[in-house]
This record gives sequence, C-alpha cells and structure tokens, in this order.
Amino acid sequence: MIARLKSAGLAEIADKVEARERLSFDEGRQLFETPDLLALGWLANRERERRHGARTYFNHNLRLEATNVCTASCLFCSFARLKPGDEGAYTSSIDQVLAKLRDRAHQPLTEIHIVNGLHPDLPFSYYTDLLRGLKQIRPDIHLKCFTAVEIAFFAELYGKSDEQVLVELREAGLDSLPGGGAEIFAPRVRQKICHDKCDGDRYLSIHRTAHRLGMRTNMTMLYGHIETMDERVDHMLRIRALQDETGGLQAFIPLAFHPDNNQMRKLPAPSAADTLRVHAVARLLLDNVDHIKAYWISCGVEVAQTALWFGADDLDGTVQEETIYHMAGSSTPTALSTGDIERLIVEAGREPIERDTLYHVIRVPQLTPA
Repeated sequence: MIARLKSAGLAEIADKVEARERLSFDEGRQLFETPDLLALGWLANRERERRHGARTYFNHNLRLEATNVCTASCLFCSFARLKPGDEGAYTSSIDQVLAKLRDRAHQPLTEIHIVNGLHPDLPFSYYTDLLRGLKQIRPDIHLKCFTAVEIAFFAELYGKSDEQVLVELREAGLDSLPGGGAEIFAPRVRQKICHDKCDGDRYLSIHRTAHRLGMRTNMTMLYGHIETMDERVDHMLRIRALQDETGGLQAFIPLAFHPDNNQMRKLPAPSAADTLRVHAVARLLLDNVDHIKAYWISCGVEVAQTALWFGADDLDGTVQEETIYHMAGSSTPTALSTGDIERLIVEAGREPIERDTLYHVIRVPQLTPA
C-alpha cells in the first residue's frame, strides 16, 4: 500500500494524516482528484479505525415529516409542494403526528427526527405544541427537529431572532438540530438550485447559535449535481472551521443527489465510486468531527455497507416513514429494523453499536457473521 500511495501521489498526505496534521484546501482537492479510489479508501479507513476501530453506530429512530407545503422552490426537491391544495400537498394535524408515536409504544425508540417544508400559514404554536405533545407521550425521547433552514424561515415568518426561535423551541422540548438544508454553501450553486432559502452563512450562524445555547447538531452536504470538487472542499472546510470555533457538531452526513421527479432530472445520480470518495475525503478533511454517517436511505444499503471501509462509522438508524428521498426515486427500504441494521454491519465485517442521539452506547449486540 505504501507503493500504491506513492503512485497515487498521496504519500505526503498519508504522512500528514498519520502525524495528525491538518490537511489544506489543495490537499482536499488532491484527494478528490486522485484516480486510485482504493488507496484513498485505505487512507480514510486507517483514520476511521484509529478513531473507532470496527465500531459502527446506529440508533432506533423515527423520521416524521409533518408537512410538505413549502415556499422554497429548490430544483433538486421532489418532496415539496408550493402551496396547500397542490396535488400531493399535505399537512398533518398535531394529533395525526402524535399518533405515529403512540402507535409505536412497543418500540424502544430513542430519537424522533422531524424535517418539514416551509409552510407559510401555520402558527408558531403548531411547532411548539407538537414538541410538547411528543414529550408528553415519551418524556425520554430525544427530539432532533427542524433544520437551520426551517429555523431561519420561522424567524422571518414570525418576526423573531434566530436565537429567540431556538430558545422557544428548546423550552418546548427541542433537543438538537438535524443537518439538512446545507446543500452546498457555494453562493454560485445555491443561487441556481435553492435561491429562495437561507444562504450558507445564515445556515452556519444558526448552528453556531445552537451550539452556544448548549445544543448539539449535525451537518450535511448534498453532492453529485452541479457542484465542483473545489466547492465540495470549501463546504467541508467551512464546517471544519465552525467546529474549531464551537465544538458542537456531532456528525457529518454526505447526501447523494437523487434526480427523479424534480427539476434536475436530466442529471445523472452520483455513482457508487463518487459516494465512496465523498465519505473518504470527509473523514480525512474533517479531523475535528467525530463521526461520518453513511446514510443508507441516501446512498443505498449496499454502498453504505461499503462506505464503512471508506471512512464512515455510522449508518444512521431505523429511520421509519422517510418520504423525502423516496419521492426522489430512492429504491431503499422505507425502514429497517434494528436487527436488519445489525446484520448489515456484521456482514460488512464491522461491530454494531446501538447508540442514542448523543452517541452514548445503549447496547452492543452479540452477533456473528452468517
């Protein structure tokens, strides 16, 4: 492998990673451009195993999307409907959402993940009452809800500051923020694919505020559409800089672009090789972020398993009820059981660890390869 790293032009980068020295923008670009995907994967896996060994994390979570009515017109989105009454538009009542949790009283869920459209007509109390209702049913459940884009939208719609929105949602039961809505921070791309929602600076600022308030968050990157390799590197380094400042990020989640049923359907989906490359580069560039997720809903079950050898140490969770990616053409299951995930991890040659949202270990399943 040493000879292979030299041949791929990665020997100096490998030495820096081994010495725990930070990689530069140019080195990030070099990682994306190297033709030797396996050498890159080996390097990322070495770093992954230094941090986590064979451990691979997952959680028992429920994904809820209470409304798909959304004022934003993102070109890549197959989920949103611009106004109530449009074909396929829906808005669940609070009772309907709460029923989804009541129906799972038998499940040892530890997290609810909520992401919605930017609905222009709902009162702020819809969201605070929803959080309070979920906590009343399961006081111990962790509520990871509302992207930074939603927080910015709430602030503008209801005449509040970003901090005020976060404080009031936290008082109602919000525990942490999911990472969606980051897309690509580059203004060039954002202006073309999602011009009418908050920009990259605002997104990062909201996460900074959440961290200052004591909340943990995740961050994402939508890849495989019109972004350049340099814009991918810039995106990751801006995340790294925020983590240097606050230390509040838990995980980075690459999200594969899906072209079906949206305005970017003429573009191809990213390849498996590109997906593995993104996860590997992320593990090497984001030296201060503990976890890299291979979100199986986004990249597919088989590729997610492989990504566990390309830098990823987390498969997310059982998910349940996800619709955003499935409306964009994802062929993955709509949910996996904890047993399914455990078997996928073991079959990939890794050790499954059930965690909670904050990465406290809940259970270490005792499984052996089939």
